[in-house]
Formats: sequence, C-alpha cells, structure tokens
Amino acid sequence: MTTNGDRMTANTAGTAPHQAHGSPPGPADHPVRPGPHPGPRPGPADDERLRRWRLVLGGDSAESTGCTLTGRDAAMDGALTALYGGGGSPGGRGGNNRSAGLGASAPSVARWLGDIRTYFPSSVVQVMQRDAIDRLGLAALLLEPEMLEAVEADVHLVGTLLSLNKAMPETTKETARAVVRKVVDELEKRLAGRTRATLTGALDRSAKINRPRHHDIDWDRTIRANLKNYLPEYGTVVPERLIGYGRAAQSVKKDVVLCIDQSGSMAASVVHASVFGAVLASMRTLRTRLVVFDTAVVDLTDQLDDPVDVLFGTQLGGGTDINRALAYCQSRITRPADTVVVLISDLYEGGIRNEMLKRVAAMKASGVQFVTLLALSDEGAPAYDRDHAAALGALGVPAFACTPDLFPEVMAAAIEKRPLPVPDKEAP
Repeated sequence: MTTNGDRMTANTAGTAPHQAHGSPPGPADHPVRPGPHPGPRPGPADDERLRRWRLVLGGDSAESTGCTLTGRDAAMDGALTALYGGGGSPGGRGGNNRSAGLGASAPSVARWLGDIRTYFPSSVVQVMQRDAIDRLGLAALLLEPEMLEAVEADVHLVGTLLSLNKAMPETTKETARAVVRKVVDELEKRLAGRTRATLTGALDRSAKINRPRHHDIDWDRTIRANLKNYLPEYGTVVPERLIGYGRAAQSVKKDVVLCIDQSGSMAASVVHASVFGAVLASMRTLRTRLVVFDTAVVDLTDQLDDPVDVLFGTQLGGGTDINRALAYCQSRITRPADTVVVLISDLYEGGIRNEMLKRVAAMKASGVQFVTLLALSDEGAPAYDRDHAAALGALGVPAFACTPDLFPEVMAAAIEKRPLPVPDKEAP
C-alpha cells in the first residue's frame, strides 16, 4: 500500500500540467468543500486548485474534492495510480480505477513506460521508473530487450542493469550495452572537457622544479623569486634558486589510483568513477589505475579505454573488504610522492578495521595524497560508517561526498598537494 506522499513526490516534481498552470498547491491551498450555506461560485482558479489536488492525492483520498478528471488528466492519473495505487489488475487506466497496477506483464509495463514519457518530463520519468523497479519488483523485466528500449536511460538505471548483469540473457546484453553506452557518452561529454582542462593546469603547476636544466628555466618566476639577491653594483640579480617546469610531453607526472567500492549502494558512484577513470587514462601525463572491490579485488586498468567495458567488468553487491583493496593498491605504488589514491566507499568495512587505518596512515607517511569520497554522485552522502570516517579524519584524510562537477577540483587540489575543497556538509 502506498502513501499519498509518494504520489505527491512524483506529481509535483514538474508535470506538464503544473508547468503550464503555475506552482503546485501549497499547505494553504485547501480544497473548497460544499457547506450548508451557499457562497460565491467557484472561479477558474478554484477549479484549477481542485484539479491539482485531485491529481496529487489520487482517487480514494480525493473523493471530497468533487473533481472529475477527463482526457489527458485522466490518463495521467491512471499512470500514477498504476504505480502508486493499491496494486491489482495489470495496466490499469483511468482516474477511477482504485486498484490499478502494473502487474508482471512486460507488454503492460512497456505501455506504461510509454505513457509516462508522454505525460511527464524526463526528470519525473526517471523518478517514476526507479519507484517502479523498487516498489513493484520489476527488475527482472529489464532483462527483456523490448523493455530496455522503452525506458528512460539514466545513471540509476545503469546501476540496476549492472546488478542484473550476471543474470542477463545473451539476447538482452547488446541492448543493455547500448543503454549503458548512451548514459556513459552523455556523462563523458559533460565532464571530460572540464576535467582535462582543470587537471592539465594543476599538473603544470605541480611540475615546477627547483633544479631545472638551462632550457627548462622559467626566467620570469626565477627573477621574481630572487629579487632579494639583487646586486646594485653589478646591476644584476643572482639566481640563487632556479625555477622551471618539467616538459608535459616527456614523462608521466602523477600516478592516480581509483579504488572503488562496488557494493550495491555505490552503484551511481561506480558509474561516475568509471567515466572519470577513462578520462584520466586518456591524459598522457597521468598514469591511471582503476581497482574495484567487494570482498575480492579486481584490477580493471586494462579496460580503461572504454568505460562501458569497465562497468560490465564490475559486479554490484556482496560484502566489503576495504583493507584488502588498499593492500593491493599499496603494492602497486612505485612513486609515493607523486601518487594520488582515491578511495570511493561508504566505509562499511567487513575486513580488518585497524589494519585498514594503519595502511592509510602508512601511505600518507610515504607521501601519497589520499582522498576518501563517501560517494561520487549527485545524490549527496549516503549512509556511511561514521566511526571510520572520523578515524580517517583524525589521520588528515577527510571523508566527504563529492558531486561529479566538484571532482576535477578535488583532483586538482590533490595533485598540487593543497587542501581539498571539502563541501560545507562534510563527514565528521
């Protein structure tokens, strides 16, 4: 049984009728109820208010509104009732069907998916799809190609598909890869340019060296740094300290290790991290390694040229052994002072807690820049182990949730060895 709050969430998230007629009703917009004494006749504004309440509340809760839905409104109400109603006959339609539901019929669900894409904007469709998968147990239907072709692709859908990867029949895998490819391409288009530009600047600044060869000397910076050594009798500056830049094209400047928790709650983070891993791997001045883990550790570095391959190489779900994953990453570090390790995890450790913390402390002591992200997604911080977050903070490794848009700045700060741009609402 659903609550009116669930239906209100979907209905007030930007439906076409609400966009066309202004803001959805607020707490003060009570429906007009008939009383014993006649009052002024309801005007168009009152009718619109009743209509909105009727769509928000659904049929059973809105009997007293006296509002009858017709046409597009009735169809929209049927789509909402099928998901947020009491369940019952598959593919129920119309505002008066109190027991409508989606059932377990693929044609019925495919029809419903087409309906909601007709009546609601994309952002609302994605919310309703997630609700349908979670509330009505429709994940298994996503294993059918016709279903995948009907859904609105987003990061959360990709996470669901990845969790079903091992159960997916061969006839569905190509369609699933196409859906994942679409989402990955959109993310890469949005994030790649800014990431490369931000990190290129950080790498150039971090490559400043104090013993450059003659042809690598930055004379402007060198002169400014040595003005105190000006000799007026000779009219010259003694360059006691030389400043220069390494050549970007000649060598790898930094090593980056992305260590990603692939437990089920981290699905959106896995998707974003895979895209960023591919972007970082495309930069010649970075050597990027991508490691995913649950209770086992899998190195997917050799697949970084295609984030879709990386994603299908993961297996969402299972336990968590952070210590084991960090042990593997630590064993692959050859240049600690030039290495950034990014742990993306909710920190629910199933391994040896004290060993995990000792390992982080050892890496820090060796010169590794260590970053802990509770999530890499637009949803903010998930549930996480606060004790472990506090323990890492005490080691000088703040644990915080990071949006994809902030991630380039976090990486740039780590590369330059300056304080991380931790959001205001950080983990304790």
